[in-house]
Amino acid sequence: MILITDSGSTKCDWIVIDDNGNQLHEKIRTKGLNPAILKEKKLNKIIRNSDDLMQFKDKVTHVFFYGAGCGTSKPRLMLAEILESIFTNATIEVQEDTMAAVRATINHSNEAAVVCIMGTGSNCSYYDGKKLHQRVVSLGYILMDDASGNYYGKELIKDYYFNKMPEDIKVAFEHKYNLDADYIKYNLYKQPNPNAYLASFAEFMFLNKDSEYIIELIKKGIRVFVKNMIFQFKEELKTVPVHFAGSIAFFSENEIRQVANELGFTVGNFERRPIEGLVAYHTNQL
Repeated sequence: MILITDSGSTKCDWIVIDDNGNQLHEKIRTKGLNPAILKEKKLNKIIRNSDDLMQFKDKVTHVFFYGAGCGTSKPRLMLAEILESIFTNATIEVQEDTMAAVRATINHSNEAAVVCIMGTGSNCSYYDGKKLHQRVVSLGYILMDDASGNYYGKELIKDYYFNKMPEDIKVAFEHKYNLDADYIKYNLYKQPNPNAYLASFAEFMFLNKDSEYIIELIKKGIRVFVKNMIFQFKEELKTVPVHFAGSIAFFSENEIRQVANELGFTVGNFERRPIEGLVAYHTNQL
């Protein structure tokens, strides 16, 4: 029995399949398990509090975990140890979420491509058909994560407070969210997962895409992401496509294609939820 997991900072999807590739349970969802942000006790609690997961804990033989915050060794090892303590009969493999995006978006297992994630956070890597290459180590949502949900949340809040929003957008924004300064600061500085809190504002963009202000905001973030991240692989871009995974990318496909035409690179596939592609990948490996 195999457990395949795709985790962001906001949510985590788990799918259980048998040795023949049959799904044994509907998709299980827990809160996100980002070991670079959450402490060991919290991570443990989130997993153990899922009755759906716990019914399989002694039967699982392999756990393939792909997650945000797993790109560096210390948090990756911490999460692996937690999973080993819960799924005691399983072999545990923990990889960064970028590898999930690769396996979910490429057309065949040895395809070379630049692969991007735009969800709560953002990242970009080059897959040469065998190995993953990164030229920028992510420093998280405060310093990086361009064109991510939390990036756009910050931009929207700043534009609101700096009076840069058109009046109709400002009114709609006020109607949808609690924009009291103390409430915002409480969520940013005294609550866990401030990156996920910021990302919760990004939905507003996709509900108001008839606004030129919103379209330009989306494209502004994409341009920054392209110049800072995708263009780390300028030589590779001459011969390979750029694939995208994550909800922000999925709902910004038109804007991404426009920026790609403007800045000169080839867009490939879009995958909103990598978990489906991961199931297909691991089923093919059985």
